[in-house]
Amino acid sequence: MKSFRRILSFVSPYRKEAIISMALLLGVVAADLAIPRLTQRVIDEGIQNHDLHTILTTSLLMLGAAILSAGFSVGNTVFSVRVAQGTGADLRSTIVRKIQTFSFGNLDHIQTGQLMVRTTSDVNQVQTIVQMSLRILTRAPLWMIGSIVMLILTSWQLALLMLALTPLIWGLIWVIGAKAQPIFLAVQKKLDKLNQVLQENLAGVRVVKAFVRSEHENTRFDGVNITLMNENIRVMQLLALLIPTMMFLVNIGIVGVVWLGGNMVIQGDLTVGELVASINYLSYSLFPMLMLGGMVGPLSAADASSARIYEVLDSAADVQDRSQTRTLDGVKGRVAFENVYFSYNHASGEPVLRDINLVAEPGQTVAILGATGSGKSSLVKLIPRYYDVEKGCVTLDGIDVRDLPLALLRAQTGIALQETVLFSGTIRDNIRYGRPDAPDEEVISAAQTAQAHDFIMSFPNKYDTVLGQRGVNLSGGQKQRLAIARAVLIRPKILILDDSTSAVDVETEVLIETALDKLMTESTTFVIAQRISTVLNADKIVVLDRGQIAAEGTHTELMTSSPIYQEIYDSQLGGDGGGRDD
Repeated sequence: MKSFRRILSFVSPYRKEAIISMALLLGVVAADLAIPRLTQRVIDEGIQNHDLHTILTTSLLMLGAAILSAGFSVGNTVFSVRVAQGTGADLRSTIVRKIQTFSFGNLDHIQTGQLMVRTTSDVNQVQTIVQMSLRILTRAPLWMIGSIVMLILTSWQLALLMLALTPLIWGLIWVIGAKAQPIFLAVQKKLDKLNQVLQENLAGVRVVKAFVRSEHENTRFDGVNITLMNENIRVMQLLALLIPTMMFLVNIGIVGVVWLGGNMVIQGDLTVGELVASINYLSYSLFPMLMLGGMVGPLSAADASSARIYEVLDSAADVQDRSQTRTLDGVKGRVAFENVYFSYNHASGEPVLRDINLVAEPGQTVAILGATGSGKSSLVKLIPRYYDVEKGCVTLDGIDVRDLPLALLRAQTGIALQETVLFSGTIRDNIRYGRPDAPDEEVISAAQTAQAHDFIMSFPNKYDTVLGQRGVNLSGGQKQRLAIARAVLIRPKILILDDSTSAVDVETEVLIETALDKLMTESTTFVIAQRISTVLNADKIVVLDRGQIAAEGTHTELMTSSPIYQEIYDSQLGGDGGGRDD
């Protein structure tokens, strides 16, 4: 339960409500414990003496105790719900805020489906147990202790019988709980897998239909679904043994009290009322153990979920601000790679980039070409520190980017990726995502630069058009143009276009290039492209081959010096080499 105890720190902001809830619970227990004593009075003083007045007044007191118990219980529920819901909301917010601090490296290792389960199902498990802690888990011990005290006051001999059963019941609860906790952990892991498969299935449903793979995906989902079902059956079968066994022990205790107490009544050592009260108090003392036994499952599940939540909360971001950072006034945009090595798995991974030395002067356009897997995207992701270099350094205006605050560095960087991510909301909101306060004139200007204005204006609601889920009502090229507009709007000193026009026709691509050349004259631009026609006019073209710079220069220079570049050019454009000396 160590992990769950750590969760209790999230309850502290609601300590006032928690204290009120527990105070009301004390009232519930006190009212409940008064009823058996009043029952004893009805029997011994009312019925035995044929005293109707005592029966009536005591019955009214019992009714009052029941009403108080119900009222206190309602109040306890109201405040415990507030504490549990507040704790759950704070936990979810903390997890999401923690995820937002993660670098790309963290997100490479923790799958989206796992994070979803931790933020929803795992938090719900903890939220449930917090509420139950302020109701059942607190009520049961109070009820049990109070009942034992009252039973001792009524008949210490019968109390001894109950105390003999207690270790057996607690031992049973402990054994079952110890066996259940790892199974609940396995259940949550199976739920992770289920969510992962479901998320892939739903996100790729169009691909599934296009390739007629519905049966395959159904079979794959059924596999993880049945595995989860089997784990749940396994843990529920284990818990199913607990309550019947505990009930058996409780019934043995009641039979023992009736037998022993009946003999004491016959011998005159105990009144009938005391016997009835003793049976009630015995039930009150053993019933909480049944309640706690029923909590073994939720408690084990909450402990497993707490451990999984803290796997996220205890994770440190791979990329963080250093303890002392430097400021950078008047960013010019000079980017330099100095002897850079990088791998995604620092411990054992083969370097993706090796000995990279590259300089991009302010205002230059640097194009990066290379085969798939040559390290093009990895290279540009080091500039805004989505990942950190393994060796060497990347500098901005002569300062190591690791010495700059992340917020400052990324505020100077605009990026548009091949895989465009759009958010729910209007087209206008998506374009000004990086500058929520940008005026409409600048939004329109950015859209015009990205050649998106015309198709936006063709929609009935124009810039107020609400996008479908992930921009499903747009084509791939339209989504890419919105991403370019979003990157351009923040007026970055460094603009990164990572194959961001792959879904755009050549004519539109040329128009985007021309507009960018006019608008982003003071920005250092990195362009990753598959089409060589995109980069012919770049100030510098870098050819990557297997993580190393194979060639660097202008188009004219590379046509005379780089066989790799010549091969790319000939394969795409053919002709006489555009200035190559044969």
